[in-house]
Amino acid sequence: MKSETIRIGQVKIDFLLETADTNGSVAMFEFSVPAGAKVPPPHYHEHYDETIYGLEGVITFTVEGKPFEIAQGESYFIPRGAVHGFNNLKPENAKALAVVTPALIGPNFFKECAEIVNAGGPPDIEKLKMVMTKHGLVPVLPK
Repeated sequence: MKSETIRIGQVKIDFLLETADTNGSVAMFEFSVPAGAKVPPPHYHEHYDETIYGLEGVITFTVEGKPFEIAQGESYFIPRGAVHGFNNLKPENAKALAVVTPALIGPNFFKECAEIVNAGGPPDIEKLKMVMTKHGLVPVLPK
């Protein structure tokens, strides 16, 4: 079951499994990142792990300060508490699958972020930080 597409700036998210589909065990979504797209700030998750699986192109995740390129067919596990972020540093678009265990994040988080980012003009970072915190993500902004 594929939900509607959520667009946050240039990043596109399609949920495949939500909390209700798996009795809270796992959430799964595809995300597409065009070359050079604006991406979320580095953050960590307090109560869930995330596994990334490359579907198209190459996406670069930085986890605890170390970059990891995830190409098609490759995966990377990000444990809860690990500070991470991602970029598409290549000229072609990238697409990956995110698997979140347990399913403590859903479409509402991304919809709330989209309202802020897609409002026009520079996004309100303080509002974004509040939405992230509300949904169990802890932003780690550069000092």
